Amino acid sequence: MKLTHSYTQSLFRFLFFCIAISLSTQGTAEPIATVDQNKMQSEDAALLLNELISAKSTSEKIDLINLIANSDLPQRVDVLEALQAGDLYYTKKERQLVYAQSHTDGYSAETVISGENLGVLGRRTVRKISINNELRTVLRGVLAEIALRSEDVAVRLQAAKNLVRSPSPEFLVAIERALVMESDAKVIESLKLAAAMVNLNSDEQVLRLEAIESFRGTLDSDAMSILAAMQLTGSDGEYLENDELVRESAAAVLKEMRSEAKIYKLIENTFFGLSLGSVLLLTAVGLAITFGVMGVINMAHGEMMMLGAYTTYVIQLLMPNYIDYSIIVAIPAAFMVSGLVGIVIERGIIRHLYGRPLETLLATFGVSLILQQAVRSIFSPLNKSVTAPSWLSGSLEINGALSLTYNRLYIIAFSLIVLLLLVFLLKKTFVGLQMRAVTQNRAMANSMGIRTGWVDALTFGLGSGIAGIAGVALSQLTNVGPNLGQSYIIDSFMVVVFGGVGNLFGTFFAAMSLGVANKFLEPFAGAVLAKIFVLVFIILFIQWRPRGLFALKGRSVED
Repeated sequence: MKLTHSYTQSLFRFLFFCIAISLSTQGTAEPIATVDQNKMQSEDAALLLNELISAKSTSEKIDLINLIANSDLPQRVDVLEALQAGDLYYTKKERQLVYAQSHTDGYSAETVISGENLGVLGRRTVRKISINNELRTVLRGVLAEIALRSEDVAVRLQAAKNLVRSPSPEFLVAIERALVMESDAKVIESLKLAAAMVNLNSDEQVLRLEAIESFRGTLDSDAMSILAAMQLTGSDGEYLENDELVRESAAAVLKEMRSEAKIYKLIENTFFGLSLGSVLLLTAVGLAITFGVMGVINMAHGEMMMLGAYTTYVIQLLMPNYIDYSIIVAIPAAFMVSGLVGIVIERGIIRHLYGRPLETLLATFGVSLILQQAVRSIFSPLNKSVTAPSWLSGSLEINGALSLTYNRLYIIAFSLIVLLLLVFLLKKTFVGLQMRAVTQNRAMANSMGIRTGWVDALTFGLGSGIAGIAGVALSQLTNVGPNLGQSYIIDSFMVVVFGGVGNLFGTFFAAMSLGVANKFLEPFAGAVLAKIFVLVFIILFIQWRPRGLFALKGRSVED
């Protein structure tokens, strides 16, 4: 009995040992197989890509292009794009596929398979993988299909839009496949539009009519151009579109699209006018305070904007890895820099010239020249570019006829916030009460114990600081240069005079109305004549109403 029990224990130990060996063998076998499989895939990738070197005929290259496109090679898009761009070469000696860019001493090359940088190779050591127009057509279709299969919606949408701009029959299969799998509404709309653009060249009348009908409501500029071309006549007087039914359908759809496009064009002009008005508001609101409270014609106001713009540029130099946040830091920094410079100018020069407006104008004009030259000496006379944050880039696309750029949308909102904060400061704070008292009657305010000199310095600094904030906004629309402020100083004075000196609501109304008027006049008269017309209108208006639209009330104002 004891022998049997001992024998049974030994048998169980043996079986357990065999099972353990089996499991350990299975556990180590899988990584070995994986390594072999990875090695095999790498070798297959090299063989597949290197077949491009030996392929001679166009049909062979087309087959290889399709094989590469349908493979899971990580470098497939790079290879096909390089082949399309003419940057795919191979080394004659090693017969190794490389990316090559032209260099003064030959070609700077990088291997396709491993990504190794080979440095600069001589022109005779490499040879280009040749392609022709047929291959370029195939490559366009293949790359489009790869892009349409991307996991990124933005990539698929851009690919669909590219197909709309360059419709071709070889894309139709890729478009139809993508439509079956697509779930995003905007991508589906662009794909349907791309398919319609291709079907416009179909020999079947039904497909062409369906394509034309599918354009209703799209407002795509490329679609409207094609429909307009279908109404043209050749040198013999005959319509280029010889099917009368198709031509009439195209004319009806085009008329409807143009009517809708005019409405959206009106909205777009209004938007651009409001964005220009917002810039004018930011540049003029500080001048309205300075001119209204102090009666000083500050010709250096534009240079305060310039200082704000250069502050934004310097902040970006100090925060190169945080561009998206640099503009948020630049707003208070620009306000402080321009405001302090304004206080120095008021305390050093302007306070000695009160009551002498002509001398004040000449003095501030001299200050503006000094500041411009100082900036040229420090930053050079060349314009500097300020990088826009990612959240200010791009546009909000409503449809094919209307898109609103994010930077202008933010500037409109920003100018309104600045205006509301300024109104709050003037209406709800003690400092604002003192400013309004000095505006109403300087002598009475002085007799009531208000330190008018201190109020003047603070007011001038506030107006200059707001001009610095305007410079931050302008840096997102144009390059930063020493003459930045000169482009807006005349417009700022026009806004202040037209709206009513010292009246913030009048400044807001004048800025917005002049901005919209400029944008609506530009298509008919051009940018220069539009400004001239606005200037003539303001001159005539001031002759009729010298105090502007919304004049301030008070004893000193009446005097």
